[in-house]
Amino acid sequence: MTTPTTPTAGTNPSAATTPASPLTDEQRQRILDAVDAAFDRQIAFTQELVRHPSLRANESSAQDLLYGAMAGRGLTMDRWQLDPVELAAHPGAGAVEISYDGLENVVGTFAPQEERGNSLILNGHIDVVPEGPESQWARSPWDATVRDGWLYGRGSGDMKAGLVANLYAFDAVRAAGLTPTGRIHFESVVEEECTGNGSLSAHLRGYTADAVLIPEPEEDMLVRANTGVIWLRLRVDGKPTHPREMQTGFNAIDAAYFVIGELRKLEAAWNAKQGEHPYFEELDHPINFNVGKIQGGDWGSSVPAWCEVDVRVALYPGITADSAWAEITDALAAVTADSNGNPIATTATKTGFYAEGYVLEEGGAAEQALERSHSAAFDGAKLESFVTPGYLDGRVFVQYANTPALVYGPISEAIHGYDERVDLESVRRITKSIALFIAEWCGVE
Repeated sequence: MTTPTTPTAGTNPSAATTPASPLTDEQRQRILDAVDAAFDRQIAFTQELVRHPSLRANESSAQDLLYGAMAGRGLTMDRWQLDPVELAAHPGAGAVEISYDGLENVVGTFAPQEERGNSLILNGHIDVVPEGPESQWARSPWDATVRDGWLYGRGSGDMKAGLVANLYAFDAVRAAGLTPTGRIHFESVVEEECTGNGSLSAHLRGYTADAVLIPEPEEDMLVRANTGVIWLRLRVDGKPTHPREMQTGFNAIDAAYFVIGELRKLEAAWNAKQGEHPYFEELDHPINFNVGKIQGGDWGSSVPAWCEVDVRVALYPGITADSAWAEITDALAAVTADSNGNPIATTATKTGFYAEGYVLEEGGAAEQALERSHSAAFDGAKLESFVTPGYLDGRVFVQYANTPALVYGPISEAIHGYDERVDLESVRRITKSIALFIAEWCGVE
């Protein structure tokens, strides 16, 4: 575990302008064939990774597996624990509510003998969201079953198939008898599902490159733009009484529902402005205020004295987190009483994401290289792009490292839901595309 010393993006003469060298048809075919030859092993390794329930603060065993896989490929290894104090000083950090003891990122670095090509970060997150009631799954969320061409399991699509694709794409280039001439960092980060602090920590540690590729489950497409996200907790206090005299008390849970209803007015106002934000004009309901968790009260036969509600708020690219937070708190401050005139006081606390959205500018050299790679891997199909109202770690690289972030990955279904699954033939094609992109962007010899 060493502290990296990495050159900053743009230090190479050819950096971020053109790919290092075009591939010959014969080289391209050798790479494609190498992906096919190893694909059964790739599926098996992805299944093994899914079987590690890498829920928040429990990612260590999955990181151990990836550390061994990277080290076994001869990469220079780095593993470190996230520092909440260091992160808190950065404007893009999410609020931390848990201990970061043992919460670690893993990075493996390939460095050519002479760095002549463009550098690249292949990033992915190892953390997964909770599985919910296991009884609602067709099989255990950790079985990693393959059925009818789909790999099932929590994290299969979001995004362990992508993490493994990064490694096997690199393998395919080398199995084709080629060696990249650009530096490559393989990042397996934590905290993507809640704060974004994992990728931010890697950035603060000094990892930079001329382009970033993140194979999130994006339906064989490239993300053009995505929203920022703020996590907050609302607290409403009530007045407890016995239910026999309920009218003399004040029900904090009822009041919280009322506050959420009032907050929906801000959600509607933001959605009404979508025409002012490029790429979001035609998106159906781009701004979502999700009530993700609620708890309150102490006793079933008492009017509840308190209620807390966790909310996830989306914001357009170009809107700062600070300005969005100010609008949210102003809207809450304006809710002074419920419909019956009972006074309400609501407090809001940041609990995780405090992230701004981003737009990937069109036509960059890295995107052009990916377009060619995608076309070759997908039988001549054009690379399509789309806009998502979800959070992506790509914002770290675009906003704070001035680096193009290509978020591009396989077809999946039911991510964050029951019976999450990823299309294995899509994974195969995406792996081929990433392999060709590595070879063209970084150059080979």
